[in-house]
Amino acid sequence: MCCVPLGANQRADGAWEFLVWAPGRQNVALHLFGSRDRLIAMTKDRCGYHHVLVSDIEPCSRYLYRLDDLEEYPDPASRLQPAGVHGLSEIIDLASFEWTDASWRAPSLEESIFYELHVGTYSETGSLDGVVPRLAEVADLGVTTIELMPVAQFPGSRNWGYDGVYPFAVQSSYGGPRALERLVNAAHTQGIAVVLDVVYNHLGPEGNYLGQFGPYFSDRYRTPWGQAIHFDGPECGPVRQFFIENALFWFEQYPMDVLRLDAIHGIYDLGAVHILAELQNLYFQTRLKIWRE
Repeated sequence: MCCVPLGANQRADGAWEFLVWAPGRQNVALHLFGSRDRLIAMTKDRCGYHHVLVSDIEPCSRYLYRLDDLEEYPDPASRLQPAGVHGLSEIIDLASFEWTDASWRAPSLEESIFYELHVGTYSETGSLDGVVPRLAEVADLGVTTIELMPVAQFPGSRNWGYDGVYPFAVQSSYGGPRALERLVNAAHTQGIAVVLDVVYNHLGPEGNYLGQFGPYFSDRYRTPWGQAIHFDGPECGPVRQFFIENALFWFEQYPMDVLRLDAIHGIYDLGAVHILAELQNLYFQTRLKIWRE
């Protein structure tokens, strides 16, 4: 398993690393757009991961992956899709946000009172920033925890969120990653925990290009919403890793207090360790690590 994180990530020295899993593709190139367009060949390892390190890259650069010198697609692990599910991916340094919630500790489940919240309809702006001014009202109700319905990038500007197709990207019409950082930080500052609803049983149909990169879906099982995620069987390891990284990503980058997994009855896995058990173990390990630090 590759030790470099998926997607586009900035290193301490300022360079950017790009990693994508595309085992059936012989050649993958990074197409960078900016003041000058560049096509940069990526190196493929024996596990099917394609990797490249770029030192001279402009802030907010946008990019696509070119597969076998033919079609170009956004990054499956994109952090930001400013032009929607069919548009270019954009690099963003999430680590640069200045958090002020270092002393925050979430309440126990027994002490928690949840308020489920749909970002697109909760405020007049229909955005994550639109939620922030109303957090005090929520706290006055006695609520300890807000649960955000899915914010992963979906088609269009308004949606329930359960048809997301970029699990790592915060919906651009909601304000994108920076707005989610501001909301989580503000909530913690006001003593409110944040739960994020994530969908690991399927992806939506429009803008879903994962199948162009690798065997992310399984024909052995069907969900009411479409193809099941390929969590068991041949080449399932990198697929499991994709969603495991996604779960850890929400904890480490934002940081969420809890993830609520949608429709777990639609998550099929007959392997030795069910993906839900693996996620649960990683959750407790990660929270312990964060608390110790």
